[in-house]
This record gives sequence, structure tokens and C-alpha cells, in this order.
Amino acid sequence: MLRISNLTVQFNTFKAIDNLSFSLLKGEILGIVGESGSGKSLTALSIMQLLPPNAFQSGKIEFGEQLESDLSLLSELEMQKIRGNEIAMIFQDPLSALNSSQTIGCQMTESVRVHQNVSKKEAQKQVFTLLEKVKLDPPTRFFKSYPFQLSGGQRQRILIAMALSNSPKLLIADEPTTALDVTVQKEIVDLLKGLVQQEKIVMIFISHDLALVSQIADSVLVMNSGKMVEKEVTSLLISKPKEAYTKALLKCKPTLGHEKRRLPEVSDITNSVQFDATQQPLVQNNIGEKELLRVNDLQVVFGSKRAQNRVTAVDSVSFSLFQGETLGLVGESGCGKTTLSRALLNLIHQTGGAIYLDAQPLDIFAKDRLQFSKEIQIIFQDPFSSLNPIITIGKALNETIHIHNPKKSKQQCKTDALHWLQKVGLDDSFYNRLPRELSGGQRQRIVIARALIPEPKILICDEAVSALDVSVQARVLNLLNDLKHELGLTYIFISHDLAVVKYMSNRLAIMQEGKIVEIGESEKVYKSPQNDYSKRLINSIPEFI
Repeated sequence: MLRISNLTVQFNTFKAIDNLSFSLLKGEILGIVGESGSGKSLTALSIMQLLPPNAFQSGKIEFGEQLESDLSLLSELEMQKIRGNEIAMIFQDPLSALNSSQTIGCQMTESVRVHQNVSKKEAQKQVFTLLEKVKLDPPTRFFKSYPFQLSGGQRQRILIAMALSNSPKLLIADEPTTALDVTVQKEIVDLLKGLVQQEKIVMIFISHDLALVSQIADSVLVMNSGKMVEKEVTSLLISKPKEAYTKALLKCKPTLGHEKRRLPEVSDITNSVQFDATQQPLVQNNIGEKELLRVNDLQVVFGSKRAQNRVTAVDSVSFSLFQGETLGLVGESGCGKTTLSRALLNLIHQTGGAIYLDAQPLDIFAKDRLQFSKEIQIIFQDPFSSLNPIITIGKALNETIHIHNPKKSKQQCKTDALHWLQKVGLDDSFYNRLPRELSGGQRQRIVIARALIPEPKILICDEAVSALDVSVQARVLNLLNDLKHELGLTYIFISHDLAVVKYMSNRLAIMQEGKIVEIGESEKVYKSPQNDYSKRLINSIPEFI
């Protein structure tokens, strides 16, 4: 169904994809893995003929049951008939892929009617079926919703439904489950696998999660710096990888059985003749007895008292956080994790209950915003939207330094900014760069540096590593552990990746429908969960097969 021959994509003299060749049979699922910048997404965009204007592409991309079409030779008008119809793509960032000014129903109905000769009523009927298929229930609620009213996981499921709307022959899934929790992730993977088997379509599944890829792909293609490192049947590649780079990708990601030692990075393994993970130093924990944060029966309700769609996002939540501790917070999309973190930051007003910082009510601290920011900071999931795209990294850091230290001169601010860059493992050259000139992992480290400038006692990491590939993720997790020990930080670590949360946290809180259903030491909760929901969540974690 697809044959790529000697594909090369260049930007001036830089080869982003270098002489790539592979083919796919009908009903086959190919997993593509590699670090950020390895060329995974560019390969997908080349197939879709959606490369930026300054990209030069060469090579063949033959598609069809008889390989009758060379996509690289088709006009834009010819590609429009294929794109979204015969070839569909699920993009990584659902918020930028959806129109924020239109309802989900409007966008999905349009997608169906553009490629199918059906009435509006029939198109809407198909949309409701698709919404149910991707586990968005009740479909009427999501049909009338706008993208900004949904969680990241819900928006991602909308994109998957849209991609499936016209029964494509080739489905390209570019990090389709990055924003999804493990239970929904498992359901979506099963859904995609079932679709491939039933319809005998071809699928390219791009991900940085090798454990997840091993559960869905028939074969795996490993990419590095635009080149194919190796391509092999999934079971063989996982059990007996040939190349050092592949071995490194497999060892970088923490697993459920991972001992709390420093995570190896790709360079550690590729530069070593015989690497031994058991020789890595143990992660240090210095948990004190001082209670930094106490939450009593916290409640956050959205909607007016008369509104029928009144939603209790956080429902009677209580917990404590001690100095030097990392509290992991997990749960499905929409369970209230992010709403809880925003309430702790006073970005959302609580409807009921109480929050105490250093034994004082939160609202007392919050009156002095400058002092409050020295108590608690947050690292958001998307580092790109957290940074101003038109100002340099140096200026962004200087601004924060100046706010907290108004008496410092420009030179002193610059010296401090360079110090924080070094602290998060970046050199002086990043000072004059813009956010778009940085990789995802580099941007995330800038956001970490900016959050640390006020020297907070508590740092909330809200899905801080979910969008990063395994090697960059390992680097950032090591950095967070180093800084925690060095600066005496206390973390609330929110993620849908339960293996990462287990590795990072001392205690674990599991949320469901706004409530904490189980809380305890991480090891104990993972080994013997007491709540049925906790058991289902832990059993859904993808492991190598």
C-alpha cells in the first residue's frame, strides 16, 4: 500500500531526512520511534505533502493497492482529494489542530461532508457514532462543546474520530496518545488495532513510548538524525536490538520495576562499551517533618447554582505535603488533577474547603502575589505556549529576575539568567535564542529555570514530561531530582504516565471524578492497590510484549 524510496528532505544544506526507504503491506502497522528531531513527524508530513515551503523533497512516495500514485508528483488539488479521505493523520497537538471558534460537531460534520455526498443530518448521525466509538459519552455533550471546554485527552479523541470519519486506507498517527491517560490510551490502541484488522488498512504509529509501540506495531523503524537506524519485527527489536542507539532508547524510560536510581541517558549508553544501569547512583530523598501544604475538604464547582450542567471538578479533596517530598497525582483525563493544581495556585477560586500554606490560609498569602510566587510555582505541560514567542530566552528570564529583585542592574540580571541556564544544563548560547529555535526538551528546561528563579518551596509539575521523548524525558527527570536535592524543593508531580510517577514520587494520590480514591506510599499502592479503580489504572500501564 505504501513504498517510500530514497526520501530526502532538506532545509538549505541541512538534511532533516536522509535517504529513507521502507514499505508497508495492506493491514500492517509500522511503529516509528526516535528522539525529537529524528525525522519521525517530517516523514509523516512528507507522505501528507504538508512540508513547509522552504523544504526541498526528493525521492518517491508511492501509494495505493497497485502503488499507482507517486504522492510527491501530485498537485495540491489532487492531494486535497486524497488527504483526509484516503490518507488521514492524527496530529500530536489537538488544540492547534482544531478550530477554537467552532463547535466539535460543526468541525466533524464538515469533515464528513467534504469527502462524502451525504446530507447534514446523515453526517451528524455518523459523527455521533464516531464519538461513541472513541469513548466520548454522552456524544450530545461533546457535539455541542468547543475545543477549549474539553480536556487534552478528550480533544485528542476528537482528532482520532475525525481521522476515522472517512474510512481511510492509510492512517498516520503522530503521537496520538501523548495527552491520554493509561486507561483511555489502552482503549484507543485497541480501537486502532481493531480498525486495522477489520478494514485492512495501513497504519503508521509514531511515538516516543517504545512500550506502547510494542503493543500495537507489527514492525518498528528506529530513526536518528533523519536516518533509519534499524527496522525489525517488533518482538525481535524489543528482545534483541542490534544497534546501541535502540538499546539506549529501551533503557532510558523508567518501568514499574525500575529501582530509584539515576536514569541513564542515550549518550551514557551509546558512549559506553558495556553499560550497567545498576551502577547508576540512587536518587536521594530528604523528607522532613514540616508540613508545607495542607488541603482540607477542597471543593471546586463550575457553573452557576441554577445551571443544569453544574460540574464538581474537585470534590472534598484532603491531603498534606511535607518538606522535601514528591507527591504523585494520577488519574484519567477530566478527573480534576489540573483543576486541583490551579486551585493551589489561586488561579481558580475554591467553592468550599480550605488550603493552608505554611499553616496560613492560602487567601492570606495570595493577597501579596509577589510573596505568594515565592511559595509555589508551576511547570505547565506545553512549554511552547508557556513562553512568549517573540522575546528571547534571556529577556524572559531577565523579566522574572527583575520582578523579584527590582534593585538588580541589567548586568546582574543577565548574570543570574546565565546562572539559571547553566543550572538546567544549557549553555550561554541559549540566552539570545527565541523559543521556536529550541527543541521541546530545551524549552521545558527554560520553563523549569524560570519557575525556579523566585526560589519557591513547592513546585507543581503538571504533565511536565509527557510531551518529551524518552531520552529528553530521562534528562529532565534527572534534572528535577538533582534540583530537588540541591535546592530542597518539594514537588507535586502530575502525570498520566504511571511508571514515571512511581519513579518520581514518594507518595501517590489517585483521583477519580474529582475525588482522591486512594493515597499512600508509591510502592505499596502499585504493588497492592486497595481501590478497584486504582487496580484498573495500574493494569492499563503499557509494558513491553
